[in-house]
Formats: sequence, structure tokens, C-alpha cells
Amino acid sequence: MSLSVGLVGLPNVGKSTLFNALSRAGAEAANFPFCTIEPNVGVVPVPDVRLDTLAGLAGSERVVHAAMRFVDIAGLVEGASRGEGLGNQFLAHIREVDAVCHVVRCFEDPDVIHVRGGIDPLGDVAIVETELLLKDLDTVTKRLERSRRAARSGDRALQREAELVAELAAHLEAGSVARTWHGELDPAVRRELSLLTDKPVLYAANVAEDELATGNAASAAVVAHAEAHGDVAVLVSARVEAELAELEQDERAEYLASLGVESSGLERLIASAYRLLGLITFLTAGPTEARAWTVREGATAPEAAGTIHTDFERGFIKAEVIAYDDYVAGGSEAAARDAGRLRIEGREYRVVDGDVIHFRHNV
Repeated sequence: MSLSVGLVGLPNVGKSTLFNALSRAGAEAANFPFCTIEPNVGVVPVPDVRLDTLAGLAGSERVVHAAMRFVDIAGLVEGASRGEGLGNQFLAHIREVDAVCHVVRCFEDPDVIHVRGGIDPLGDVAIVETELLLKDLDTVTKRLERSRRAARSGDRALQREAELVAELAAHLEAGSVARTWHGELDPAVRRELSLLTDKPVLYAANVAEDELATGNAASAAVVAHAEAHGDVAVLVSARVEAELAELEQDERAEYLASLGVESSGLERLIASAYRLLGLITFLTAGPTEARAWTVREGATAPEAAGTIHTDFERGFIKAEVIAYDDYVAGGSEAAARDAGRLRIEGREYRVVDGDVIHFRHNV
């Protein structure tokens, strides 16, 4: 499955610098607002040491990691919901992603202009969230007018829809985001609305290089805000990620250790995005290829087969499953099979993160 995360934030918070480092896509980063107008897209392999280990054991010719799309969406400003600062274009781009990563400036640097004149992470967060909320309210208000007109036909389902859309509008008017509204609106209608504040949110608190391990008062405020709203926050340093992008693998580990951290911001962002979206990884391995596949947590074996090819789901017969640890302990698929660690699972089996699977199908 394809996964995309949109990077949003005010201008000059380090968003495009972070994007460049994460994706190495070369998006322009400059010290002035609106240097990003069209969204830049970078496809990043999802780090997974299990896959590399598995490939070595299986003698795979190539390794294919799962991928995540990062979309660098131009900086929002106050009034974006009304079209300020090219806001309508920016907000439309957010609709197309699976999750929103809100990059918040938590570093001091007199040489980098702050669009609001000073470091105020919660104020920055409030501006972006308010603009997304106002745009959603406009979308829902327009839908409510349509729903009420349709309800005049007397159709009970349409009348109920109008009632629910009115409830959603009231929820937004009260300043609450769409993802905290739990009304039973038809999922198809909710998908059609594609509300910006309905998307899961991940905060990236962008700190200075020497504050990555400990954070600072500004990043602590962002973490507290995220926790209070049931969201997730991660400490990152765009400058550190830019440095890491230029280093070899062994040098990267040494550099991170010198900063007092074990993993890069990219790894933490991706891991948090997977948790936020309820995603897991299963693996396939053979002489030709070792590959990681992303599925929703709780996916059945046929659904997982369908991520490889839709015909595999339709023609699903069974799944041969080896837990990753059992595969590694045996040293090969054959050894795991001989040790009785290979299981035959049917249509009702729910895939577990790290399962190594071979699907049997009649296609």
C-alpha cells in the first residue's frame, strides 16, 4: 500500500530543509517565505534491519524496502483558509495525504527570519490548526446546505445525513477538530468531505543540533500539546538530518552516538507514522528478492496477499508463515520448516508484524 505524509508548518520553520534531508529530493530551501509553491514529493525507503538480515539469509539478489512518500507542502500563514499566501493551493495539497506532519520551529537562530517575529511553538501550532479548521468548517457548511436541500425529499436516510452533518458543523464551530468527532456519518460521505483535520497528526519539533537528545522548553511544550490531544510528537533536527544525508552508514551511527541518540529523525518519524496510522510490515524472501510490504494492523492473510497483487487475494488458497525470529534462529526457510516453525494459515489468519509469508494461490 502507498503511504504519504504531508509536511506542513509556517514559513521558515525548517520544513523544506527537513524534507530535503529526508528525501534527498533537492527541494529548494531559502530564507524567505513561500520559496515552496508547488509541493515537492520525495519517496523514502522505510528503514528495516529485519529485511536486510532476511535478504542475507535467503541469498536474495535484491532488497526492496517499503516506501513512504513525503510531500513538502508550502508554508501556511494566518488567513490561508481565506486564500492568503496562496493558501487555497496549499490546503488542497493536504487533502491528498494520509497523515499530516506538522513541523514546528523550536530552535533559535537570528539569521533565519521567523514569519511571526519570534519563537512561539504553540502560537505557531494554533495558527496552522485554526486555518485547517476554518477550511474544514467552510467545506462542511457547504455540504450541509446540499444535505438539507436533499432532505426535503422526505427520505429518512437523507434527513439523518443532514442531522449528522449539522452536528459535525457544530463540532467544528466549537473549535474541535474533525478527528475528535465520533458521529456515525456514512463513511463514503466522510471520505468525500476529505476534511483536513480528520487526518492523523504527527508533530516534528525541530530543535537545534545540540538539543536533539534532550529537547528544550519549546519542544517540551509541543510534546505536551500533542499528548494532551492524543497525537504524537517527535524531536528532530533538520540540520542533523542534513548532515546525516551526506554521511556513509558507519559514519551515521558514530555521528548519532556523538549527539546522544540512537536513531535518525527519519527513522523516528516513520516509526511514529506507522504507529499513528496502525500499520505493520510483513516480509517475503527468496533467491530473487527480499521485500517488505505494508498493511493495516489486523489485515487478514488474503488482504495481505492483495498488496502484492489483487489476483493473489482473489485466488488465495493458504499462507505459509514463519515468524521473523524463528526464521533467523533457523538460518533459512528450510531449517525453519524442518524445525516445525512454518505454519499453514487460512483466510481468517491476521498477519503479525514481521511475519515472513509465502502465499499459495490459484492464479
